[in-house]
Amino acid sequence: MNQVIERPTRPEYRDHDGAEMLRIRDLHAFYGESHILHGVDLKVRRGELVTLLGRNGAGRSTTLKAIMSMVGRRTGSIVINGTETIGIKPHRIPRLGIGYCPEERGIFASLDVEENLLLPPTVRSGGMSIDEIYEMFPNLYERRRSQGTRLSGGEQQMLAMARILRTGARMLLLDEITEGLAPVIVQKLGEVLVKLRDRGMTIVLVEQNFRFAAPLADRHYVMEHGRIVEEISAAELPSRRDHLNSLLGV
Repeated sequence: MNQVIERPTRPEYRDHDGAEMLRIRDLHAFYGESHILHGVDLKVRRGELVTLLGRNGAGRSTTLKAIMSMVGRRTGSIVINGTETIGIKPHRIPRLGIGYCPEERGIFASLDVEENLLLPPTVRSGGMSIDEIYEMFPNLYERRRSQGTRLSGGEQQMLAMARILRTGARMLLLDEITEGLAPVIVQKLGEVLVKLRDRGMTIVLVEQNFRFAAPLADRHYVMEHGRIVEEISAAELPSRRDHLNSLLGV
């Protein structure tokens, strides 16, 4: 279990406009003959931060991969910012303004920090500049000439997130970004998520560390056995925390 730093109050965010950024209906996903997702339904409004919670094997990471068309087969409906994407090739998904940060991070070890940042192509206008990224992640500025192999786990995670922000993505899919990181880095990542949310980013966060995710999110979806079994808003969380803890095995 990761150590975390408890936040005493939930941060204040700017209001989202209510428009749907992501709508998933009856999503099934397969790896070969293995049926992993069994009819997932969820929605994310523009400017929201939404978590996917659940025990290992519940289907949370597969849901993100299915959104990116990175599974063997998928059926149902995935509408991203008004565009149905079930029939779209994987390389076209990012051009809809979606950035995906996988659990394994994917840092190029032979490149330095700035080369890693400059590598992904711009997919939409409005991406953050290198200077803006360094302002948000001062650790990366200090290490900008360091090779990927010389970065700590926390610095690699910051770099993986920062690399997406330069591309112009407006919705971020983040998979287990706090896994194995020190509490001070976990706190920094929480602060970064708040700043991104304040800039109008839409964020879907797969997270095992509920104490980290709880004060950040507008809504929580709980997954079991490839299905959504609960939806809990931030307002409902205090009264339903014991129930949620039982679902998550906390």
